[in-house]
Amino acid sequence: MPRVAIVGGGLAGFVAYLTLRRGGVEDVTVFSTEADPAAAWRRRAAAIRQTHMRSESDGHCLPTSFPGLAVREARRRRSLTPLAASVCNRYHPTVESFVGHVEEQRAASGWQPVLERIERVRAVDGGFELDSHGTFEHVLLATGPPGPVLPEELRSDNRAVHAYEPHEYAESVCVLGAGLAAATEWRNALAAGSRVISVRRREPVRRPLNVPREYLTRRRLSGFHRLGREERARLLKELLAPSFPPGSEWDEPLASDRFTVESRVNGADQVICATGFLHGFRHDPLLARLVAVHDLATANGWIELSPDSTVPALTDESRTLAVAGVAAQWAYPAADTLMGARYAAHGFLRRCRTR
Repeated sequence: MPRVAIVGGGLAGFVAYLTLRRGGVEDVTVFSTEADPAAAWRRRAAAIRQTHMRSESDGHCLPTSFPGLAVREARRRRSLTPLAASVCNRYHPTVESFVGHVEEQRAASGWQPVLERIERVRAVDGGFELDSHGTFEHVLLATGPPGPVLPEELRSDNRAVHAYEPHEYAESVCVLGAGLAAATEWRNALAAGSRVISVRRREPVRRPLNVPREYLTRRRLSGFHRLGREERARLLKELLAPSFPPGSEWDEPLASDRFTVESRVNGADQVICATGFLHGFRHDPLLARLVAVHDLATANGWIELSPDSTVPALTDESRTLAVAGVAAQWAYPAADTLMGARYAAHGFLRRCRTR
C-alpha cells in the first residue's frame, strides 16, 4: 500500500482524510498545526457572529453528498421539515449543527494529525519529500487561505480590525467589502445600535452560493475545463467576485436610516475590513516554494491544475501531487467550499487506489 500524506488539517484536509479512509486507503498521515479540523473556521465564524451556513444540506464533511445535514437534523427532530427545505435548496444548517457534525466525525474516524507545519514539498523519484518526514507516493496539499487582506493604507490605523478577528462594534462603523462577511457585519453592527457606512468598490453580487449553482454540475465543469488559460482566469475572476445571498433577511436591515453607502473610508469610530483573504499561491510560503523550485505553470495567482486537481508536471504513474481548498480553484471554481473539498478528495482517492 502506498504511503499517503495530507498537508493541512483544516476542513479540506479532514474531508480528504474521511474520503480516503472510506475508500480503503489506510496509511494516511495528516500534518496539521491544530488538532481540531474546524478550529480556524470556527474562529472566523465566531468573529462575525455567524449563525447559519451558507452551504446547503450537502455542505458537510462526509465523503458522499447524501445523506446530508438535512437528513441528520430530520432524524434528530423526527420531522420532515428539514428534508422539505432541502429539496427546495432552502435548508441552511446552523453553525452549531455543523460543528457538532465535525466533532462526531472526528471522534469516530480516528483523526490524529501530526502536529507539525510542513515547510517544503520536494519531488523525488517515486514521490515527494516532506521536510524530514520521508517520502510519500501521494500527497494532497490543503493548506487553506494564506491570510486575511488588510488594505495597506489601514495597517497603521488604530480604528481598523479585520472582520475575522474578535471585535465589538463602535457607535459608528465603516465596513469595507461587499461579500458575505461584509453583509453579515452590516447586520451585526446595526443590531448593536451602530451607524453603518458601507464602503465598496462595486455593487454587491447577489447569489445563494459562493459561485453560480451551474458550475457545481459535471456538464458545466466540463466546459470550464476546456477553456484556454486566459479565458479561464478571466472567468474565475468574475465567478469569485464577492457576493451574498438574496432575500428579505439580508435586505431589511439595509433599509435602516442608520445604513449608508459611501465611496471611501470616512471618520467613523471603527473600520471593519471584511475584505476576505489574500489571493494567490505567492502568499502561501509552501506553495510559492513549490512553484519556484519546480517551475510550475501558473496564471493570475493560480497554479494550473488538471481537472482532477492534480499538478500535471509532478503527477505520473508512480506518484500524485494534488491540491485542495482555495488553491484548487483552477480545477473547481468552488474549491474553497465543502463540496469543493469533496471534489478534490475523490480525484485524489482515485489516484491513490489505481497507482
